[in-house]
Amino acid sequence: MRKFDTKVQYLKYKVLREVARHAWNGDLLEHITDIPKTIVPGKTPTMRCCVYKERAILAERVKLAGGGDRSNPNVVEVIDIACDDCPAGGYAVSDSCRGCLAHRCEDVCPRNAITIDEHQKAHIDKSKCINCGKCAQVCPYSAIINHKRPCENSCKIKAISMSESGSAHIDNDKCISCGACVYQCPFGAISDKSYILDVIDMIKNSENNKKYKVYAVVAPSVSSQFVYAKLGQVIKGMKELGFYHVVEAALGADMVAYSECEELYQKGFLTSSCCPAFVAYIEKQFPAMKPHISHNLSPMATIAKYLKEKDENCKVIFIGPCTAKKAEFQKEAVRKYIDSVITFEELQALFDSRDIDIMTLEEDVLDNASYFGRIFARSGGLSDAVKQGLAERGFSDFDYKPIRCDGIEECKIALLKASKNKADGNFIEGMACVGGCINGAGCLTHGDKNKADVDKYGMEAFEKTISEAVAQLKI
Repeated sequence: MRKFDTKVQYLKYKVLREVARHAWNGDLLEHITDIPKTIVPGKTPTMRCCVYKERAILAERVKLAGGGDRSNPNVVEVIDIACDDCPAGGYAVSDSCRGCLAHRCEDVCPRNAITIDEHQKAHIDKSKCINCGKCAQVCPYSAIINHKRPCENSCKIKAISMSESGSAHIDNDKCISCGACVYQCPFGAISDKSYILDVIDMIKNSENNKKYKVYAVVAPSVSSQFVYAKLGQVIKGMKELGFYHVVEAALGADMVAYSECEELYQKGFLTSSCCPAFVAYIEKQFPAMKPHISHNLSPMATIAKYLKEKDENCKVIFIGPCTAKKAEFQKEAVRKYIDSVITFEELQALFDSRDIDIMTLEEDVLDNASYFGRIFARSGGLSDAVKQGLAERGFSDFDYKPIRCDGIEECKIALLKASKNKADGNFIEGMACVGGCINGAGCLTHGDKNKADVDKYGMEAFEKTISEAVAQLKI
């Protein structure tokens, strides 16, 4: 059964799998230059113009699998050598141009960048064009279209531009590490750094010296992933990898909802703190709104903090769909609780690097959280959980008006209104990915079906209320 949405994901996975396989064996340095040849054997290219370029690009992927450029603080990087096949963006005249007599496009251009040839067809001089789009707006045939590179088109905060060499350039001052460009780039030229080697080292050291235990904190969106197996088999597979115990991040979500509803009740207005890309967007684009960000840590960090308080020597690895979590765990307020982050893509690579066929395993149990904690994985889930928390904690007199922002564009609109004191409500739930975490860049599969899977998973929770879930922590 197909495990990935795209062949680009599959290629990325193969590199991660081979790097991990050698890391488990302890011979990575000996074989690191051989990995590209293992993936692309022979002399026949399968993806690029020549096998040598394919291997050169794979060598860069191997570097990313080992943590990437440590001098670059961003967890998302561009593989320049792989980014050379997309046409330059901007406005262009298509074959739909009828050579009309009106020449409105020529008249409206503020830089005289449009000329008309002897056949009355329009042409755009790229050296003069400023991409204002006025010509496209007035063309009666819609013959002038705006070509955008997939990465630029996917980045709704305009953090990606074209460098002088023609490759993509990421503005770290704007980038929120959401990974939209990672998933949308059809050549895989943009990728997130991997910390899979750090995770392997922690597990190996745990098995060898027994000085600490390694916990896996798994995101609730796992219920919509690994569709070829049962969830219980996925949990069992994690323990086969060497994780001491698997804990639901959804339990951390219950803890956040339980606390956040009180904070909202006291302050009267809040923005959520669960999505690290949304938080980064506020910090970079709406700094005046920072005081309104909930003081709660994210569910990932909240449950990790609890685990560290119970066992200060333990290691905690978060496994989920999110590239922005890789940036979050390195923040000063979080890094003392989370030791590393990997995605579902990387978890699949770990399974296969140790030849663990999860479909053959017995089912284990994952039952730490309530329905409300588990639905944090999809857009609107956090808002529903806060509403439930207000009711359970006796704050029903609060006039709760949530603003559910599904994707960073909706977040932008809500934050613009709030920054001008014109918010449509008093609690902004911000999700950078459309649909929520179930469509994060590190997912194996994406789509509307994932929402139904998460809701079904939530309904299976043994704990029916947030209070019941949180009460477990006091036992």
